[in-house]
Amino acid sequence: MKIIVSAGGTGGHLYPALALVEYIKTQDANAKFLFVGTTDRLESQIVPELGYQYRGLAVKGLVGNPLQKLKNAFVFMKSLKESKQILKEFQPDIVIGFGGYPSASIVMAASRLKIPTMIHEQNSIIGLTNKVLIKRVNKIVCCYQKAYNEFPSNKTVLLGNPRASVVTNQELKDIHDLYHIPAKRQTVVIVMGSLGSSSVNRVMKEALRQMQYDDYDVIYVTGKKYYDEMKEELSDLNDSIHLVNYIDDMPSLISSCDIIVSRAGATTLAEITALGAASLIIPSPYVVANHQEYNARELVNAKAARMILEKDLTADRFVSEIRYLLKNQSVLNSLKAHACQLGKPHACQDIYQEILKTLERK
Repeated sequence: MKIIVSAGGTGGHLYPALALVEYIKTQDANAKFLFVGTTDRLESQIVPELGYQYRGLAVKGLVGNPLQKLKNAFVFMKSLKESKQILKEFQPDIVIGFGGYPSASIVMAASRLKIPTMIHEQNSIIGLTNKVLIKRVNKIVCCYQKAYNEFPSNKTVLLGNPRASVVTNQELKDIHDLYHIPAKRQTVVIVMGSLGSSSVNRVMKEALRQMQYDDYDVIYVTGKKYYDEMKEELSDLNDSIHLVNYIDDMPSLISSCDIIVSRAGATTLAEITALGAASLIIPSPYVVANHQEYNARELVNAKAARMILEKDLTADRFVSEIRYLLKNQSVLNSLKAHACQLGKPHACQDIYQEILKTLERK
């Protein structure tokens, strides 16, 4: 089987794609892959380093003033021509788009050449690229009921995010061992994405000062950019507050802490639900179409998480919420149980089976 995978611009698009590809390799040792992405974003560095074939497209969204939109339209038409050449050279059995502008080019070109196509939507709000491709693709995979309800029912399946399969199959460590915390002591992990958040950091400076006197430990991920500043300003906190700049094994912390406090990126929520963790979500308001809040509401409405909008976030409100949850084990257990019900730990397997079905109908 030969597969072209396109994921452009962000880790939210790329890492689910990589997770699916890694799974397919375990099922078909002869499978061949070609990644198509941007020429200068995250995937253009990471994918070649992992040993996969890679082609970059110089393509931009139709945004900006009228002149810029016109220029970008010409760039897009050129990328369609390049995409057709890539398709003719690689001869894929199927093309799968995970979002980002390059996905629009390669998937649209594949559709015009009658090559089977599939798109994956990670968020509850359908991304612009996938909106453009809805009528052109053979199969649509999504992660949230809201998106599922908006896609055509005759070709859409609700199978989840491939990252959910990865975290449930990897070896997980215990947060108490990692941070030398007594085994039965409650723990809270707070992480606002890999880069951190300056706005949330401002609130957390006061919140952490209050939390240091409570009977639990806190792992607070500042983000690399803000670590030195936070470390200096909070140097007087006691040993129950652990400031770190970055964590490269979030699944272990998610699985073994009592509460995970996080943003509402698609991959993060897929991992939280797959691992059945109790979560307090602070959606980022700085994302396209406010999609993180919609992602979070899917969990909140299913009683699988609690949420504080950033506009409502204060130190007192945050600390009060954490204290309430930690003192009410039945509430934590309920959040975990409902998160498990939403989790899609077999996402990779299910999506792979859908790929095979799509090729059978070719």
